[in-house]
Amino acid sequence: MTRFIFITGGVVSSLGKGLSSAALGALLQARGYSVRLRKFDPYLNVDPGTMSPYQHGEVYVTDDGAETDLDLGHYERFTGVPARRSDSVTAGKIYSSVIARERRGDYLGGTVQVIPHVTDAIKEAIRADLDDTDFALIEIGGTVGDIEGLPFFEAIRQLGYELGPEQVMFVHLTLLPYIPAAGELKTKPTQHSVKELRSIGIQPDLLLCRSDRPIPEGECRKIALFCNVPQERVIPALDVDTIYAVPISYHAQGFDTQVLKHFSIDAQGEPDVSAWERIVTRARHPEGEVSIAVVGKYTGLQDAYKSLAEALVHGGIANNVRVDMQWIDADVFESEGATQALESVHGVLVPGGFGERGSEGKMAAVTFARTKDVPYFGICFGMQLAVIETARNVAGLRNASSTEFGPCDEPVVGLLTEWRDGDHVERRGSNDDLGGTMRLGGYDAVLAAGSKAREVYGAEKIFERHRHRYEVNINYQRKLREAGMRFAGFSPDGELPEIVERVDHPWFVGVQFHPELKSKPFDPHPLFASFIEAAVAQSRLV
Repeated sequence: MTRFIFITGGVVSSLGKGLSSAALGALLQARGYSVRLRKFDPYLNVDPGTMSPYQHGEVYVTDDGAETDLDLGHYERFTGVPARRSDSVTAGKIYSSVIARERRGDYLGGTVQVIPHVTDAIKEAIRADLDDTDFALIEIGGTVGDIEGLPFFEAIRQLGYELGPEQVMFVHLTLLPYIPAAGELKTKPTQHSVKELRSIGIQPDLLLCRSDRPIPEGECRKIALFCNVPQERVIPALDVDTIYAVPISYHAQGFDTQVLKHFSIDAQGEPDVSAWERIVTRARHPEGEVSIAVVGKYTGLQDAYKSLAEALVHGGIANNVRVDMQWIDADVFESEGATQALESVHGVLVPGGFGERGSEGKMAAVTFARTKDVPYFGICFGMQLAVIETARNVAGLRNASSTEFGPCDEPVVGLLTEWRDGDHVERRGSNDDLGGTMRLGGYDAVLAAGSKAREVYGAEKIFERHRHRYEVNINYQRKLREAGMRFAGFSPDGELPEIVERVDHPWFVGVQFHPELKSKPFDPHPLFASFIEAAVAQSRLV
């Protein structure tokens, strides 16, 4: 029997529902239970794939090719459970499915309404594809009171009524702001948030109260009284210095214990959080520090590169060093001599992105790393620009470019129109919809013998996640090889370049896929571990 835990939020957004869900999942796992984590977002986009990173942060891609909310990255990093397409549901998906059913006549001529048709579709999605999982943790995006979220709150209210407290629990995350002029924490925002939740028929079973300082017992008692929640289930969710301390902090406050008590499960013994303790110790007590320049297009919002930032942290944990990330807008390098700002860094990373803006600045960063022997890591677009930079500045193909920027004489990078996915061939056209039409999800790659990539992975075949519409043109392989760039990995059919390296450089690697999506604190991705190791070596030379 699967038990459902619904995590909702109030007062303001960005309180950390995703991290709270991930931490609870990790604690339940540590007690021996299986978990699945899901995100239900009320916005009308079918998925975040066509949304600006400044609107919604990064797009997290699953093995089965779903473009999802960044919180699914937290879920995977904390629990190691691979997310699936069914774990990311939006109002756009729900309404699309309901309208498709109406067009087919599935509702037998009846009037289609939010209740019961939309709410039934939400409930179906909540319960679908769960196997025999012990706990399903369902995060509801947005905050209570948002008009677009009402069908989702109504659906989980109905499910709570239908299944009962033996199978359903409601966890509500709120904010306790500190008012300096009054010199105290204020409970009123939490009271109002719970009042709003109760007005739509949901009584929270447990409150997580975000605060930047310890919450006095008197305030906890007051919250319990006014919100109709036992005091032991008013759980302080205090700020910590690293997100990987959250499971430890929540366990110390009794979060997982109270969850099990709600379901009448005897919480025998203590969960094994030793792995988290080791990670936190390394994060808090590094033996050194390296500086990595991340030269990108969306550096004004770090959530746009959330998985990337965490993967760099994991690489630091693997090498017992702190990674100082320098977030640099690529546009600043488009003036001559501006790359002098990179003189003090120990590694340069150019991440994925779309569009021509900032591309010349990114290539200037590539040139700096290549000519100065500074470790370079290019991911997706960062690999493509590294190839174009070598073609232009080493191979002598001055007109080398990408057809993403428009027609060109030397299309070193071109639109990907056909590729093999298992036993069938995927085809795309330049006029297709933008949403969901890229090469998405997990694909195999074969690594060349004697390559840096083969050495780093310690394997001949790898499986990595992709999200791109353009591809390095294999017809330029010979000219690039003569210019010192090796194709170190290919798709199994040998048609699509997956990894490039410079053979005359200490550490210069570009990958077409997104390795950051598979990195975890207790299992750092080998490419990030190796990149930071190279940066450590570089730091000893500076």
